[in-house]
Amino acid sequence: MSDDGLIVPEDEYGRIRVFALDMPPERADFLREPGAADQVLGLAGLDPTQIDVIRVADLEELGLTGYLTEGCGLSKEQIAPDRAMLEALDGYVLVLRSRAFKGAAAVLAPEPDVRLIATYDEPSPDWRAQPLRSDSAAPYSAPRLSPRAARAQARRIGGSLFAAVIVVIALVLWWGVF
Repeated sequence: MSDDGLIVPEDEYGRIRVFALDMPPERADFLREPGAADQVLGLAGLDPTQIDVIRVADLEELGLTGYLTEGCGLSKEQIAPDRAMLEALDGYVLVLRSRAFKGAAAVLAPEPDVRLIATYDEPSPDWRAQPLRSDSAAPYSAPRLSPRAARAQARRIGGSLFAAVIVVIALVLWWGVF
């Protein structure tokens, strides 16, 4: 778990914070409403689509660790040190993704019944790739038409479009007569 779990730097990307909710089930269920989680976290303007309020019992055999690894894509190695603590949680948890802050810096001031349990980093995609080495990948590698062939092709396309429009007009007029 990170020590700076309650300070969110500007443009933070790829972090997941897990909070335990020590509150009655009715109040925890209410946190699923837009803006309700903002109140208990002490910060307005969070994106509600990036906040999950989960009843741990609803996860059944998947469990909270399975939700974090399989549902959120976190690595099992990253969860391993906190596995026993996560499996011991019951009641409700709140999972908060960095995208909820919309790139703005923030300082969370959660209510006493909202405890930060852990902060994890989502795996980043591997953008490395081998450069393309193909003649067809080179710029301007497509065969060029001669000017005469390009004009002939343009005339064929234009003539086809003109014929299609004339047929449509004729059908509309014929349909109007009958």
